[in-house]
Amino acid sequence: MQAENPLLKKSYDFALKIIKLYKSIIHANKEYILSKQLLRSGTSIGANISEANGAISNADFSAKISIAYKESLEVKYWLSLLKDSEYISKEIAHKLIVDADELSKIMFSILKTTKRTK
Repeated sequence: MQAENPLLKKSYDFALKIIKLYKSIIHANKEYILSKQLLRSGTSIGANISEANGAISNADFSAKISIAYKESLEVKYWLSLLKDSEYISKEIAHKLIVDADELSKIMFSILKTTKRTK
């Protein structure tokens, strides 16, 4: 992982939080379907940002950041669903949704800047 990239660091730390939550959900609740969706989308954000860092063109970069952005929106959906179905607490969901929102805002800003510089 490139420590000098703040977005990659934030997305990596977020993925670790999602992995820990996933492990606690399957251990405590034996819930595997919704939590697996959360795990996939939550870890995909950083993976796509990492791929964007190795992009071979501006279009490739934008495509990967766009996918990461959409995954951050999906994470919020799964967190809300897990909260409302009482698999996770409101507090845990809120903290992670705030983190996902921060990632979303950064990526949206990057996408806007990338489109302007074309």
